[in-house]
Amino acid sequence: MLKIVGYPDRYSVAPGEEIAFKISLEEGDTFEARLVRVVNGDCNPAGPGLKFPHIPTEIDGVHAGKPQRIDAGSYMIASDLPAIASRTFSFLGFVWPTLPKRGEQVIAAQWDPATQAGFQIGIGDEGRLSLTVGDGAGGTETVRVDHPMLERQWYQIAVTFDPASGEVTLDQRPLIPFAVIRDHGQYRGRIRLAVQAPATAFLLAGRPEADGTVGHHFDGKIDGPILLSGIRTHADHDGLLAGTAPHDVEVARIAHWDFSREIESVTAVDVGPFGRHGRLMQMPARAMKGHNWTGEEQAWPRKPEHYGAVHFHHDDVYDAAWETSVSLTIPDDLRSGAYALHAWSGDSDETATREAYIPFFVRPPRDKAKRGKRPPVLVLAPTMSYLSYCNHAEHITARGAERQMGRLLTFGHTDLYMYDHPELGGSHYDTHADGSGVCYSSRLRPNLNFSPRYHSWLGGPGSALYQYNADTHLFDWLEHKGVDYDLITDEDLHEEGYDLLADYRIVITGTHPEYHSTAMWDGMKAWIDRGGRLMYMGGNGWYWRIGFHKTEPGVIEVRRAEDGIRTWAAEPGEYYQSFNGEFGGLWRRIGRAPNVMAGVGFIAQGFDISTFYRRAPDADNPRAAFIFKDVPDEIIGDFGLVGGGAAGIELDCITPNLGGPPNMLRLASSDGHSAMMMLVNEEFGVVPPNLGGDQNERVHADLAFGETPSGGALFATSSIAWCGSLSHNDYDNNVSRITWNVLERFLDETPFV
Repeated sequence: MLKIVGYPDRYSVAPGEEIAFKISLEEGDTFEARLVRVVNGDCNPAGPGLKFPHIPTEIDGVHAGKPQRIDAGSYMIASDLPAIASRTFSFLGFVWPTLPKRGEQVIAAQWDPATQAGFQIGIGDEGRLSLTVGDGAGGTETVRVDHPMLERQWYQIAVTFDPASGEVTLDQRPLIPFAVIRDHGQYRGRIRLAVQAPATAFLLAGRPEADGTVGHHFDGKIDGPILLSGIRTHADHDGLLAGTAPHDVEVARIAHWDFSREIESVTAVDVGPFGRHGRLMQMPARAMKGHNWTGEEQAWPRKPEHYGAVHFHHDDVYDAAWETSVSLTIPDDLRSGAYALHAWSGDSDETATREAYIPFFVRPPRDKAKRGKRPPVLVLAPTMSYLSYCNHAEHITARGAERQMGRLLTFGHTDLYMYDHPELGGSHYDTHADGSGVCYSSRLRPNLNFSPRYHSWLGGPGSALYQYNADTHLFDWLEHKGVDYDLITDEDLHEEGYDLLADYRIVITGTHPEYHSTAMWDGMKAWIDRGGRLMYMGGNGWYWRIGFHKTEPGVIEVRRAEDGIRTWAAEPGEYYQSFNGEFGGLWRRIGRAPNVMAGVGFIAQGFDISTFYRRAPDADNPRAAFIFKDVPDEIIGDFGLVGGGAAGIELDCITPNLGGPPNMLRLASSDGHSAMMMLVNEEFGVVPPNLGGDQNERVHADLAFGETPSGGALFATSSIAWCGSLSHNDYDNNVSRITWNVLERFLDETPFV
């Protein structure tokens, strides 16, 4: 098991800025740290070896450390409500439970865990609506309805309590009653306990615990929650939501939260007379279909009143909120590029468990006046792909992973740690415990597979490289070739757009630039259209559309809408992003297929082995002569660290009818794929019998090149595995030579014709 984990407070930092590192120790109370440049993070013995040159800074040495934990689970908190249980009150709302049998879950509470004072409304005992009250001296009493709720069904609930008489009513009414099944639960009775009403914060979907955390989270949707003085009914709830309630009911509102307001924020707007707004903690899902959704409108910005639900999960996490363990001000003269905090501690015999590399990137100065003369080459680190795959644990929990890979999977220390620590939060490829997809991912938490030496399950035999470590193959090759370059991250591109790219002649991507916001897409396309020269060094790029939150840093959203390779699908009606109201899903679905950007687009996926490219007739076109200088070979890339070849994992090809430039040259195409390399599902309607590369001629990667009208050019490798072949034979091979030939010509200022 890992003894040390951590994360930085940002993935990108400029010279002169401070970066903070949050470290948690499982052993000891100190750790040592130093700064290293990440040149090669692949520990595959067939490769060039790990390369982490030390960069001396003031953080070299020993630092104090301690265990740090994550308080996962989303909820709403409203701090300025009065002591509600000191008077007769009613709580009205709609709930859609997704794990009603998980155990005691709190829907609403004003509770003091130290004295056991206050009240809790929740579900438990197989999903029955309940009320618990406490007397402030450790005594509690609970009453429940007589029937449990069904999973993923809407219920209108009404809870009333008179502390003076002890009279209680509970009513859970299904919006859709089912024959035979009795789930309309009721209770009417009396509580004998003398309730103590604490003046503490009011919570939805959780309650405060004695250790300072929030627990007993509710899994499911809550819609239209209202607190009122006096004894109120479902009819009063309906009237308040419709705006037809009598005046005495209107003024009885203690708080009335309308989750259909300000959906793009983390504010729970109180539309009642007192404006007791709440805050949504740990990023529960918004823009969720409410109890009244009819399907007449799919876009929540056009009918937000149908999207008044928030989906809470006990395993939501946005901010781990760890304390800073060590911080570093980036020296003004530090080269742009990939770096990591190397930290180690503990007494474990195995080095891999007691040391961590916490990556980040140093970008050029933010102030253009301070940048001076920059190199013509810019590397774009695909950090939004790293973030989307953050703590990807599908291989640990999903059935059939071995069948998809075509082999048994091996787990490392990191996999075991992720399995034992679900509070780290999942990736966009995982589901919550209730089966709903993880649509938000945050960098304010440990990202265990964004690290040098991490062996992903996706990389193929003889290697397990994917994402960050595969990108270090590119860093290593650039270092070996002596290429001077700057580096920025996806988040930098999102924030600054075209202006950040404008001063560079060449942009080199990582191996899997899959996730892009609208601002990222627009910035890159504007740069290409103005003469930029793109070296697309991977596969499956510009595939999913994402959104960045407008006020909360470091979190992105994806909606798995309608199509695409996906491990979960968004619910019908929930395809529009809550962060910005944009239609989510594939860029292809809004007329911006990857081909429009890079000349090629996603065609096939498979994780068993990687193969090679076979030279195509366009390789002899005079326009491509510079690419094949000193490369007479017919077979290209029949070697490599990622699956044994240059064509593997995910492949792109030229598809003219998807908007790619018609002048793209098909220089080479991959060959020899197995049945496990399959056509992606957006490429067919009726499922064809020949999905695999052993039978389907469309399953191949195209090495491609084309000029743009503004004097720029596009070069696409169309394979995630390409960069894994660069270092073969001490960097003397046809993959390396082709890549260098392209870079050398792209460095030449002479415009392409």
